[in-house]
Amino acid sequence: MKNRNQPDNRNKQEIESTPLLHLDVSRTEPLPSFFRCPISLEVMRSPVSLCTGVTYDRSSIQRWLDSGNTTCPATMQPLSSTDLIPNLNLHRLINLWYSSNSSDQNLTSLSNLVNTLSDPTADEAYKLSLISSGALRSSALVSLFLAPQTVELAVTLTSRFLSLDLVKAESKRALIKDILSVLDAATSGIVTIFKGADDSPPRVAAAKVLEMLIAEERTVIAEKTEVMTELLRLLGENDAELVDAGLRCLMGLIGEGRRVRVAIVRMGAVPALIKVMERQGDGIPTSAVARAMRVMESVTWCGEGKAAICIEAERCVVVVLGVLMKVGNEGKEAAVAVLWSVCCAGGGDRRAREAAAAAKGGLAKILLVMQGACSPSVRKMAGDLLRVFRGNAKCSMGGVGYDSETIHIMPF
Repeated sequence: MKNRNQPDNRNKQEIESTPLLHLDVSRTEPLPSFFRCPISLEVMRSPVSLCTGVTYDRSSIQRWLDSGNTTCPATMQPLSSTDLIPNLNLHRLINLWYSSNSSDQNLTSLSNLVNTLSDPTADEAYKLSLISSGALRSSALVSLFLAPQTVELAVTLTSRFLSLDLVKAESKRALIKDILSVLDAATSGIVTIFKGADDSPPRVAAAKVLEMLIAEERTVIAEKTEVMTELLRLLGENDAELVDAGLRCLMGLIGEGRRVRVAIVRMGAVPALIKVMERQGDGIPTSAVARAMRVMESVTWCGEGKAAICIEAERCVVVVLGVLMKVGNEGKEAAVAVLWSVCCAGGGDRRAREAAAAAKGGLAKILLVMQGACSPSVRKMAGDLLRVFRGNAKCSMGGVGYDSETIHIMPF
């Protein structure tokens, strides 16, 4: 018997060059039963025949053989050979049926494709063959974004496609470019998913697609108030992945400038970001807290942001100092910038300065940041903050009895 793990490459190029999925359809016909694999009961994408004459989907029969079976699953006859012969006639019939089939049937096949591409147990080479064959085409996905009833499928499929390591970067960029051609419909559909999805996975997928779109067309998306409103709402969700996905998108949008920062502040960004940081260690990972800190730093660059933080001065200062040493180098630098903006810039806010001076351990943390690997500008801001903490140095050091004069740091 031939080694069942040896791939059969006969006529492989002909099969992989023929797409299975078409969306320009006009009529509905019953799905022929012999189009379904006897094992998976799903429509065969790569039909192959055994020596017994029975045809299966390649992935299904290969798993059967790889499991050590030596019989035909349908007839239970012993196999004299495990060669898998491409059934080109059946492949053409399936393709022809899809070219004139109803959209409902095509959506079923697209759903099956989503499941295959996202299945960690599915063969990577088989996934690549599906992509190479044209089974997943930009034109098909763009069409799905245009219909409210199919936009969730479009988002899910796009997210899975973009996450596949085996897909080339240029193919991913080409897909995003095609979706940008229907950007209004795509963003409207994403907002609908944010509002209406009952569970997290569709919303996480929508946020991941939105993040990619923002990277390419930030200016236009930043004009869409409802997008930012829903992203801020995600920050209050219980699902950590959803919170992180929302923060990623916000980080992309705030790069557009002051107008976006002012807009999200007015929508309640500051209390939402503080709440994310307060949840550190309670389901929210430090990576998400670090992103929240960086978004917070960005909103301090506008007067409205600084004012909003000062309203929450005590709460904000306490939570920022509480996570200061847990959020990585970028998070630390952002935290120092947030504290400096409300405690030192323009003389600082009285409430923020009082909260900082009273914060237990604050002086020690600022000194540690200064003595670590931070940028010159952050080291200078930390030096300014020391003067705020020195008024209550012993308390800030947690009762250890040190003050700022006993710690050797570079003077300014």
